[in-house]
Amino acid sequence: MNKEERIELANLLFPNITKTREYYEEKYPKRNLEANQMVTRFGPSPTGFVHMGSLFGAFCDSVFAKQSKGIFYLRIEDTDQKRSVENGIDGIFNDLDAFQIIPDESEKAGGKYGPYIQSLRTEIYQTYVKDLIINGYAYPCFIKEEELAKIREEQELAKIKIGIYGLYAVDRDLTLEEIKAKLNNKEEYVIRLKSPGNINNTIEFIDCIKGKIKLPENDMDIVLLKKDGTPTYHLAHVIDDHLMHTTHVIRGDEWVPSLSIHLQLFEILGFEIPKYAHTAPITKKDNGNIRKLSKRKDPEAKVSYYEEVGIPIEAVKLYLATILNSNFEEWYLNNSEKSFEEFTFTFDKMAVGGTLFDLEKLNNISKTYFSRKSGKEIYQETLEYSKKFDYNYYELLLKNKEDMILFLSIEKDGPRPRKDISKYSDVKEEFSYAIDELFEKEKYQKYDGNKKYDINLIKKYMEILNLEVDNETWFNDIKEFAIKNGYAASPKEYKNNPEMYKGHVGDICEAIRVIVTGRTKSPDLFSILKILGKERIQKRIELYTEIML
Repeated sequence: MNKEERIELANLLFPNITKTREYYEEKYPKRNLEANQMVTRFGPSPTGFVHMGSLFGAFCDSVFAKQSKGIFYLRIEDTDQKRSVENGIDGIFNDLDAFQIIPDESEKAGGKYGPYIQSLRTEIYQTYVKDLIINGYAYPCFIKEEELAKIREEQELAKIKIGIYGLYAVDRDLTLEEIKAKLNNKEEYVIRLKSPGNINNTIEFIDCIKGKIKLPENDMDIVLLKKDGTPTYHLAHVIDDHLMHTTHVIRGDEWVPSLSIHLQLFEILGFEIPKYAHTAPITKKDNGNIRKLSKRKDPEAKVSYYEEVGIPIEAVKLYLATILNSNFEEWYLNNSEKSFEEFTFTFDKMAVGGTLFDLEKLNNISKTYFSRKSGKEIYQETLEYSKKFDYNYYELLLKNKEDMILFLSIEKDGPRPRKDISKYSDVKEEFSYAIDELFEKEKYQKYDGNKKYDINLIKKYMEILNLEVDNETWFNDIKEFAIKNGYAASPKEYKNNPEMYKGHVGDICEAIRVIVTGRTKSPDLFSILKILGKERIQKRIELYTEIML
């Protein structure tokens, strides 16, 4: 088919496309960027909730753009309308908002390179495909579904590559008259790439994460436009990344096998090729095996899970940062006063193979996050969480504000702040003794020991308890009390001569701790006693006597 015939065919297939590719090149001019500024994009499909893999991708895009003072934009890739779900787009925006991953440009935020929803850009794609037909790089393909199924079956039996290429591309050389006849006959068609590639040739490409990649050249006549005129991902993302001037495409490495198709499209269309960075999949240990994190099997794959259980958004982002760069965690532990955004992330510190998603590690990072928060901050954040997920506790927090802040502030100022909270729901669990109503309901059920304590000894101690002293004086007083009542002043003394003592000072402290908190472990005991005050301590002694003895 000569050029004139191809022009006639293009006008026949796209009678309503009157704009040219030059029009769009002018409409979406190059961005005015400095040398190191990145333009990245998150391109989710509205086919369900945002999962952890997608969130990690958005986090990467955001981090690299932000640290380079570049642009991070959100593009909704909804060309597969059959798989799109109701409110899917709103769900994507809501999930990103929840994690404070805010795009600089999007359909909501605006921007000069929109629309940022692919289904609204169909005319753009068709304009470029029309141009491809004129230049001999695309053609209408009329192969029916049942014929495609037969071709696939034949290829599977022969154990050869599946797809339309070579001898199977039966429509790539149809004459203009043959095409007209099929169109007049109302035969359905797709538009396919007329690939100039040779499978025997090898292409080399430098990936920002994986380094040098070698792939066979693409010879597949892939679908560019579906029967309804909408594009495939292959075509749409290439045109959009060009017109939106994406500098770095950061995406999952499941797309590596398609890279030769995408590079070929960039070359055929005459576009500058962006840099690609293919990230390793997020994996999980499952009964000794390692598999990809599944949004069907794993509750932690759903990003709403973290809000529901009360893991702070910031802690999740810190964990994502440890996945993103292998040297981040050490930096974070050594820079307690800094935000993760002050760390310089690089592609060369990203995993090449799978990245194990470790909930235990996330919990540890979350504990570190809480350990660096003030009692007042933890109180306020827990209050906000409880208002949404545990309203009864929210009301108790409001009623006991001053005490709760004091309890949450215990052991916060030292070199080793305590790490007993990994999520907001832990506050209710770990500090239930801080609120009388909760403590009384527990009835010492959180005490998991069998020991019965000498309540008369503790009542005797209450007669000399002085809460107006400092911690050191208090402990000296309780040691003196221990000695007078037949207890060793230290565990070491007791260990050396157990027959001489009833126990040691630690046993008395343990008894007091269990009586006032209902557990054998707690933050600094004297601080707890000071906040409770003598009257409340006395009531708990009475409660212990009633329930445990």
